[in-house]
Amino acid sequence: MTDPLLFNPRTYDPAHFDPETRRLLRATVDWFEARGKRRLTEDYRSRAWLGEFLDFAARERLFATFLTPSAAARREDQRWDTARIAALNEILGFYGLDYWYAWQVTILGLGPVWQSDNAAARTRAAELLDQGEVFAFGLSERTHGADIYSTDMLLTPDGDGGFLASGSKYYIGNGNAAGLVSVFGRRADVEGPDGYVFFAADSRHPAYHLVKNVVDSSKYVSEFRLADYPVGADDILHTGRAAFDAALNTVNVGKFNLCTASIGICEHAMYEAVTHAHHRILYGRPVTAFPHVRRELADAYVRLAGMKLFSDRAADYFRSAGPEDRRYLLFNPMTKMKVTTEGEKVIDLLWDVIAAKGFEKDTYFAQAAVEIRSLPKLEGTVHVNLALILKFLRNHLLDPAGYAPVPARLDAADDAFLFRQGPARGLGSIRFHDWRPAFDAYAGVPNVARFRQQADALCDLVRTAAPDEEQSRDLDLLLSVGQLFALVVHGQLILEQAHATALDTDVLDELFSVLVRDFSAHAVELHGKESATPAQQDWALGAVRRPVADEARAARVWKRVEALAGAYEMAP
Repeated sequence: MTDPLLFNPRTYDPAHFDPETRRLLRATVDWFEARGKRRLTEDYRSRAWLGEFLDFAARERLFATFLTPSAAARREDQRWDTARIAALNEILGFYGLDYWYAWQVTILGLGPVWQSDNAAARTRAAELLDQGEVFAFGLSERTHGADIYSTDMLLTPDGDGGFLASGSKYYIGNGNAAGLVSVFGRRADVEGPDGYVFFAADSRHPAYHLVKNVVDSSKYVSEFRLADYPVGADDILHTGRAAFDAALNTVNVGKFNLCTASIGICEHAMYEAVTHAHHRILYGRPVTAFPHVRRELADAYVRLAGMKLFSDRAADYFRSAGPEDRRYLLFNPMTKMKVTTEGEKVIDLLWDVIAAKGFEKDTYFAQAAVEIRSLPKLEGTVHVNLALILKFLRNHLLDPAGYAPVPARLDAADDAFLFRQGPARGLGSIRFHDWRPAFDAYAGVPNVARFRQQADALCDLVRTAAPDEEQSRDLDLLLSVGQLFALVVHGQLILEQAHATALDTDVLDELFSVLVRDFSAHAVELHGKESATPAQQDWALGAVRRPVADEARAARVWKRVEALAGAYEMAP
């Protein structure tokens, strides 16, 4: 039986997309399936460069079709369409994060270019994409990380209207092969933000020195050094504050991709884990006959369902964003932080079931268990994104504004606003629609109702016992509050997508039983913080709830999980 919630290569047919998108997505699946599991795992273990995959992508013009905005298009089917980008993220994650990574850092490298007014650079990028080239995003440095205020990449005037760039960058994906690297630096002769510069470099230039791959992986995460690299007018992408904004806005675009990559990893691992457990006999019974195994697999399944529901709905807000609707700036770090950490929980639950099998070299799971850890740590750590999410807490929970409903966005449209987001500030003024109607629509689902009690309680905490000025400097305490808030936002978008897709109520109820437990756990964590006030401690214990149990519902959800056994196995 095919589960409608999970990607299955055997039955995949993205009929909701236009013909060329469907062809390219299916062709990508077929390329991996023809390659086979043995070759996939051998390439991963041997850290082989992804040349054959990139050759395939070049022949099909995969990256060129999906990553060229309409304004720079050279062919009819080219556009920047977040829905189909998300679909490809999921597929690439399903087969291996190394493949996704080469695509992801190409997206990041293109961000400053597509935001630029430099027509020559934009034309060059479109031509390079058509030629099958990959791109890179030269932001972080070994000493400063992504602290762009402290960049040591210096541009010195050359006396002829151009510059000579010198300095090094660290942790730069595709830095070994990129036809264009978007590099962030600062002018040596201008102090402060006015001196920032984003410029385009070519990894094949003699003044571009590749130092090494800083990770032991097929991903080429490079350190490179520029030594008097010539930068002319055609290479300048942004200057001054606009360069700073381009960096942050590019990360806004790129971080969304982490959620669907995480989903793809979890889906492949889920098929493998359930199939193994169901066919393994212990003490005369299949492993899946044990109650604790059923609970762990069912929890993994509904968490994965929640990841997909949230991400699909968040994409609608991302695609419908504009100058007067910047709600995506909350939902975007949520996909990066919450969905990817849910992915870690899914893999941990599955690993507890398959145990030693998860270390075997001929399994997909062995790489999934490693690679799932990276996604919460890319494009800003969990803590960085939680701190960002906290900026929206009061407006989202307590001060809703009127918005027309955002429709499901699977239309073949160009998401042009992503490259004209404007200044990366003013987050505290962003307003949101009321989160309560999404919960009201499912008030009859027992665990949704139970979780709603906890969400209402969080509003009471913000109104009556919010962190004071001194506590606001205690990031450890604030992050606990952020986890509680993130759960409410997570639940809201899950419910919106559940309504749009007529999700099975059993799955929804079982998912919210998990979220009730998660909320209670974070409340207990808040209770234990050293700086929590007596009022906050009392609130925390009062917010703990027990999920509503239903054996018949749990049994029905288990049947869905059990049906995954043998539903997909990659060809040898």
